[in-house]
Amino acid sequence: MQDTLNSDLSNQELSAKSRYIKLAVLVIVAGNIYPLIYLRQNFEISILESFGITNKQLGQNYAMLGLLYVLTYIPSGWLADRVSPRILMSFSLALAGALGVWFSTMPSFTALQIIFAGWGIAAGLTFWAALIKATNLLAKPNEQGRFFGILDGGRGLVEAILATIAVAMFAYYTESLAQDTPDALRKVIYLYVGMMLVLAPIAYFALDDAQPSEALEKKERSHFWRDLRAVVSQEKIWLCGACILTGYQLFWATYSFSAYMQTHYGLTAVAVGSITVAKLWMRPIGAVAAGFAGDFLDRERVLAGLMIAASIALACLTYLPAGSGSIALLGIVLIIGLLTYAVRGIFWSTLESCNVSNKVKGLAIGLISLVGYFPDVYLPLVSGYLLEAYDGKLGYTIYYSGISLMGLLGAIAAWRLRFLVGRGDFENR
Repeated sequence: MQDTLNSDLSNQELSAKSRYIKLAVLVIVAGNIYPLIYLRQNFEISILESFGITNKQLGQNYAMLGLLYVLTYIPSGWLADRVSPRILMSFSLALAGALGVWFSTMPSFTALQIIFAGWGIAAGLTFWAALIKATNLLAKPNEQGRFFGILDGGRGLVEAILATIAVAMFAYYTESLAQDTPDALRKVIYLYVGMMLVLAPIAYFALDDAQPSEALEKKERSHFWRDLRAVVSQEKIWLCGACILTGYQLFWATYSFSAYMQTHYGLTAVAVGSITVAKLWMRPIGAVAAGFAGDFLDRERVLAGLMIAASIALACLTYLPAGSGSIALLGIVLIIGLLTYAVRGIFWSTLESCNVSNKVKGLAIGLISLVGYFPDVYLPLVSGYLLEAYDGKLGYTIYYSGISLMGLLGAIAAWRLRFLVGRGDFENR
């Protein structure tokens, strides 16, 4: 009897260990595919100089990227319900890396548009829903917060390590070896490309074809339009999407910190890069802490509180006087980073509150992503318009204040979702 009990405990422990190993693979894979695509986060001015493009043209590329994400989110979810995550993710890494090789040649603006379109397919259609669904299926219901927190915090840690190396390389080549900006930036691109191409086969062999719970449900016949109607009709799905939309906008605002600090506070490119890299180190702390807090306290309440705090912190950034030094900027940027990454670390765990069947979970993820990541389409255009229409600091003030207001609306959506979950629990007693 005791031997049987010990054997069962050993199997459970092995199962947990296996799940966390697979989660680690997902973390590393997710942490390597996006940094090159969003290289502007640390090197925006250097990209404009090296590629000979304007801020408006760069914004157009990211708007197109966001539009492709939006158009492929639902097909991505449909694909994730039918194709193995390891196949989808391996293909995504290989395609994104190959396009990165072309990107390193610093081609024309037309070629850049093609590259960004390819990245939209690699990181949107074949990657995103597969990543979220694989994480959701790995975690038990009471582990959703920590698994998604570890996913976002872990990939943030990977990105921070890579960004630290990249900024150090850039500084070494430009300052110590006196190379020009394009040559130094090319070395940084090679770093990210090499990592993706190495990880493509690793993801294929390390991940499973399907989770057991998913395999059982796949025996049922799936009808796309019927399933889509069932998903669309759920208020919880839309509230989950609203939480992600407003939380993601808070995070999106941080992409412009580099140019904001360099333009309005007189910091050098290396100083700005150092501050934005320091912000990246807040991601593993904020995301993992928020994930565990959501599991032990309450997902939606924790998310609402974090959104309110992040909105206030972002609004405060616009009130720093022009003479503020790098220490003051570092402090407020780190606080904003900690809070926005905490929001990111927990907002996908609200998917568990929607009670979606595994059979259509990919489709639900696609719809939620369509709503939640729509800022990829309009925020580059909005920020570009505001910064050109309103000279100086005013454009940034309007931009950051508007996003802060949306963050407060997101907190209301999280509270509404909490109410519906609580009412359902009461009715099921």
